[in-house]
Parts: sequence; structure tokens; C-alpha cells
Amino acid sequence: MKNMFFVVLYLVFSVGVANASSIETEIKEFAYREYPNDAKMQRYVYKKQISAYNYLISVRDSEVKKFASREYPYDYAMQKYTYDKQLSAKQYMSTVGDAEVKKFSFREYTYDYAMQKYTYDKQLSAKRYMSTVTNQGAKKQAERRYKYDYAMQKYTYDKLAY
Repeated sequence: MKNMFFVVLYLVFSVGVANASSIETEIKEFAYREYPNDAKMQRYVYKKQISAYNYLISVRDSEVKKFASREYPYDYAMQKYTYDKQLSAKQYMSTVGDAEVKKFSFREYTYDYAMQKYTYDKQLSAKRYMSTVTNQGAKKQAERRYKYDYAMQKYTYDKLAY
């Protein structure tokens, strides 16, 4: 029984080392592809990628991590950047107040929280603008053309009114 424990422990450890070695090799190859003639930049990219990889193995939001991984499958530094940006936007979107604009943003960019945030902010700003306009004819025409898209309503209104 004791021998079996050591065999299992050895296998688990060797698989972990082999996996780490393959990641290091993958990252070295990535750095070489990025800067084939610049060893200093290869080292810089390697360190940056290793640091990002180590960060990513500890993150908690698997949905956001999966999105970042799909966007940049071979670039851990960009995955880290995307993960952080998406997570921040996801947290922001969980606090927004305008349900109508939030629904529009979600419908347009279901899996991309950064784009949801951008769209939400743009739509909310345009919605507020449209609530203050004075040319009712241009406003009605813009609302008819773009019932749910406040940014397009604003654009249309500005074209018609000015």
C-alpha cells in the first residue's frame, strides 16, 4: 500500500513537471516567433508570458477566462489583459441601473462584457440626450426608425435637427 502511494505521487509529480515543461517550451516558441532575431526581446516576452500564465492558472471566473482564452489562444499576456478587462466590465454591468439599456447591451454582445459596458454607457448617454431634445418632429422620426437603439436615435436626430 505504501509503495502504491509513492507510485501515484511520482506519477502526479511527473505529469505536473511534464506539463510545466511543455508550457515553458510553448512560451519559448511563442517568444521566438514574435522576435526571431532579438534574444533580449525573446527573454522579455518569455518572462511576461510566464508571469501571465501563472496569474491565469489562479483566476476564479472560468467564464471570463474561457472568453480570454478563445480571443488569444497562444498569448497569455493578452489573455491576462483581456481577463482583467472583461472581469472589470462584468462587475460593472452587475451594478448598472437601467434595465432597458442593459438588456439591449446584453443582446448585442452576449459574451463580451467589455463591449456590453461600452454599449451600455453609449446608449445611456444617448438616452439621456434624447430625453432633453426640443425638436419633437425629428425626435419622433428618430424614435420610429430606431425604437430600441438610442445611439442611432441621437445620430438620426442630430442629422435631422441640425
